[in-house]
Amino acid sequence: MGIISNITEEIRIVRERDPAIHSAMEVFLYPSFKVMIHYRIAHRLYRKGHYFWARWVSQRGVRKTGIEIHPGARIGKGFFIDHGNGVIIGETTVIGDNVTLYQGVTLGGTGKEHGKRHPTIGNNVMISAGAKVLGSFTIGDNSKIGAGSVVLSEVPAGSTVVGVPGRVVKRNNMALPQETMNQTDLPDPVKEDIANLRRANSEMINRILELERQLKIIRSEGMK
Repeated sequence: MGIISNITEEIRIVRERDPAIHSAMEVFLYPSFKVMIHYRIAHRLYRKGHYFWARWVSQRGVRKTGIEIHPGARIGKGFFIDHGNGVIIGETTVIGDNVTLYQGVTLGGTGKEHGKRHPTIGNNVMISAGAKVLGSFTIGDNSKIGAGSVVLSEVPAGSTVVGVPGRVVKRNNMALPQETMNQTDLPDPVKEDIANLRRANSEMINRILELERQLKIIRSEGMK
C-alpha cells in the first residue's frame, strides 16, 4: 500500500472509531494518525535492513505523540490507538486486524531473551487503558482485556480478561462490534467472589439455625 493509500486508510479508521473527530482535517492532529504514518515508514526501512534510520523515524514519532511502536512490530489493517499516550509496542509484537488499544497499554516482553518475546494479538481485540500484556503468547480473536489488567499467559478466543494477574472471567466466542468496544461493561471478579461468599455464608447460617431447631425438638422430645 502506498503512502497516499496509507494516509487515506488512517483517516478513515480514526474518523470511524473516534466520535470526537468532526472533520478529516482534525485527523492530522491526532496522535494515532501521526504515529501510524511514522510506523509505516519505519517498518519499511526496518524490513530493508536500514535499522538506524528505522529507529530514527520511529523515535521522531515517539517525541511527537508519546506512543512508542518499535519498527520491527507487525501490525495488521484497521489498527487504532485511542488517545494513546504511554502506549508501548515491542519489536516482535504481531497485531492482527481491527485491533483497538487505549492509553497506557504495553505489549512487552518479560526479560532480555532473544527471538519472539512479545505477544501476538489476534483479530478484533480490544485492550483497555493501562493494561499490560507481557510475554510471547497469543491473545485470541475477539477478546477484551480490561483496564489495568496484567496478562501473562495465553488468552483463548472470545474471552474477557480482568485483574492482576489477568484471568478469564467470560467466554462468549462472539465478535466485538467496534461501536460496543467500551472499557466499562466488564465483569468484576472481586465483586462476584464477595457475592458468592455472602450467599455461601447465608446458606451456612440457615443450615445452623435449622440444626439448632432440630436439636431443640430432639431435646424437648427426650425430656417427655
